[in-house]
Amino acid sequence: MDYEGAVATFFTTPPEGTTFPAVVANGSPARRLRDALEPLAMHAIWARPVYDALARYGLDFFSGYVYGRGAALGDVPSALVTSTFAVFPPAMIDQLWRRARAKVGRDKLIATRDAATAASLRIVLGDVVSDTEALQAAEALEVAIDVADGTGRPLFSALRAGPKLTDPFGRLWRAADLVREHRGGSHIAACVAAGLGPCEMNILTELWLGYPMGEYSNTRGWPRQHVEASIAKLTVAEFITDWKITDQGRRFRTTIEERTDAGQRSLVEALGDELEPLAKQVALWSDRCIRAGTFPADPRKRAAG
Repeated sequence: MDYEGAVATFFTTPPEGTTFPAVVANGSPARRLRDALEPLAMHAIWARPVYDALARYGLDFFSGYVYGRGAALGDVPSALVTSTFAVFPPAMIDQLWRRARAKVGRDKLIATRDAATAASLRIVLGDVVSDTEALQAAEALEVAIDVADGTGRPLFSALRAGPKLTDPFGRLWRAADLVREHRGGSHIAACVAAGLGPCEMNILTELWLGYPMGEYSNTRGWPRQHVEASIAKLTVAEFITDWKITDQGRRFRTTIEERTDAGQRSLVEALGDELEPLAKQVALWSDRCIRAGTFPADPRKRAAG
């Protein structure tokens, strides 16, 4: 899939009146920080200049996403990459990882992606955010990131082990990405502990956020038989009925959210009183990214990543 195809798929106009899902709008500090940072963290995925930089090596949208995100893990078997990506079909991630690695070396990929993301984010934010402001926000996040628990979070831990970027806007993006990966690892652990399979995670989350069945989960590439089996399992468990989430399913998914939040306790406690003002500040910067077209405008997408 090329960039235009990805935009056509993911930048769809939400129904009139769509607002930030209530289940997360009034969420915990950990959730508010995560959603405030999401468009910044995903700049490497959605910014056209970053896509163009990777496309010069023959990478398309999805192969750039998989290789770019997984490269921090190092020269590892694709089976490890597929396990960390969790909510995608393993065969699809395996193919994308192998195909991308055959086109460009890991070091060149990382250097190109880092530089292009920092430069693009500077273009989007540079007229309203100074280098000093970007660096101060990054450093505040880094203090918490450095002491956050990395147990069971391979993508977060691998990314944290890498060198800090020199460009202030690169530092800001990397810090946002690290917070995102920390929560992602916490969320996967909570889902697995609750007995959810990867396709079931997608379906239950989309309904919990207010998406109609399939609008979000179908973008993850699962074969039809897997989707049907997941729907059947969630129906038997009485978490969904007639393709809608039940009260029992909503309570179950909310419990997973609470356990995900608990998994980020070390990071939240390290930020302390700085969390709320920092979240408000970076949320404004993220809103600017959305207006610049470097992240989907649908508030449900911002909450679902």
